[in-house]
Amino acid sequence: MNRKTLVLPAVVGLLAPALAACGGSDSGSGGGDAIVVGTTDRFIASKDAPAPLDPAYAYDVGTWNVLRQTVQTLMIQPRGEGEPVPEAAESCGFTDTGNERYVCRLRDDLTFANGDPITAADVKYSIDRARAIKADSGVFALLSTIDTVETQGDREVVFHLKTADATFPFKLSTPVAGIVNPDDYAKDKLRDGFAVDGSGPYTLQSEEKDGELVKAVFTKNPDYKGTLKVNNDKVELVSYTDAADMADAVEQGDIDLMTRTMTPEQIEQLTTDAPDGVDLVDMPGLEIRYLAFNTDAPTVRTKAVRQAMAQLVNRGEIVSEVYGSQAEPLYSLVPATITGHSNSFFNRYQDPSVAKARNILAKADITTPVKLTLHYTTDHYGAGTKKEFELLREQLNDSGLFDVDIKGTPWSTFRPAEQKGEYDVYGMGWFPDFPDADNYLAPFLDKDNFLGSPYANSQIRNSLIPQSRREADRLSAADSLTQIQDIVAEDVPVLPLWQGKQYVAARDDITGTAYALNSSSTLQLWELGRGVSG
Repeated sequence: MNRKTLVLPAVVGLLAPALAACGGSDSGSGGGDAIVVGTTDRFIASKDAPAPLDPAYAYDVGTWNVLRQTVQTLMIQPRGEGEPVPEAAESCGFTDTGNERYVCRLRDDLTFANGDPITAADVKYSIDRARAIKADSGVFALLSTIDTVETQGDREVVFHLKTADATFPFKLSTPVAGIVNPDDYAKDKLRDGFAVDGSGPYTLQSEEKDGELVKAVFTKNPDYKGTLKVNNDKVELVSYTDAADMADAVEQGDIDLMTRTMTPEQIEQLTTDAPDGVDLVDMPGLEIRYLAFNTDAPTVRTKAVRQAMAQLVNRGEIVSEVYGSQAEPLYSLVPATITGHSNSFFNRYQDPSVAKARNILAKADITTPVKLTLHYTTDHYGAGTKKEFELLREQLNDSGLFDVDIKGTPWSTFRPAEQKGEYDVYGMGWFPDFPDADNYLAPFLDKDNFLGSPYANSQIRNSLIPQSRREADRLSAADSLTQIQDIVAEDVPVLPLWQGKQYVAARDDITGTAYALNSSSTLQLWELGRGVSG
């Protein structure tokens, strides 16, 4: 059967809290053969990143999607939208009017998959460990509002915050807050390799080759206690180096479902003429793409150079020429569907204009053409990335104001080089840690930001971000969030390009595909089941 399933988008931030995943009428049997899922995410242990799956280090959508199946968190984001709900905890909440004291009570008789009991001390150990290690991935910054963690008995954990943080429950739903066993994870050292142990819905068996995880085998954890209903006994996640090979595998039935990242051409083909027995599931997504700048680099240190690029980039052309209906132009770091979004870049720069860009550079006495290299990763964000950067080069060079070259590098080399400040201008994507405007601003602009960016604006860091976090009603944070976005449009430490949808393609006997990904691109393997082919 050929069909395209469309999951209607919703406005994130305006939805009422939703119930946690609890299965549904289309849930498949928990038995049968393993469900095999394909991905082009690469999982590589290298000298620069020897511990890709340690919760205190991992900070990309691929590794988080492994951890979310295996390492339990106190809170979890629900299958749809809404506020996070208790997971390893039976209850969590602020206990003061200032939103600075947050208390969680663990479920009774909670254990790690090996049978060891989980206590409040293990939760404290796990979170203090991530904060103390301060891995260069920057993931620890998600816990930056914590002052101290204390325990009261074996089941109660108390978080004392430095300042009010209405987003804190979301942060406790991310893998950096995952509960790990002190016997498996040293207090002051990352755990190298691909072993993961936790108390989540699955246990993990890793298959490695030449320092790379090529298959992750998730087996249902019989001792799991949490919110989720697990609709299968086993899932295998297979990593492909090429999206075309992954597509062939799903068409031939070698895999049951393929997820990120399919090419724009594949999605178009699946939309109009899917192979027999394969369904395309189209769902709202909150992925963004952007250019980032090393604002200390001589080539882009002057704000006018970055502003001129913002004045020249034609987002509409990038979307139409490369991604089509799978993306839309983005004029802020915050996607249009998130509460607090403002079209700050469009408000400032309007439509692309060579004359305006020339004037910006002339006023700053910048000699043209400005020579730059734009760096991108060849294997992390999909096959469309190269074409996108070829078009960016063309747009900038056609102005006569820039002399741009582009260079593609594998992610295993690209990410460490970016973190070390070796690139002046580089392309990145962002899949939110949680669906709130704060998570599109603070990770790029706050102290210890994950880019390692030298850009620092004291008004944003010391006033506007803390001010926005004091508002439990996120609509009330709109003024401070808009001010942040306006400052970013003025200073251009990053240049937003587009936001995209997300897709999975599956054999039509696989159930639960509408919930295979949530809006934060979390892979929810527990939702998948095996039904009857139509």
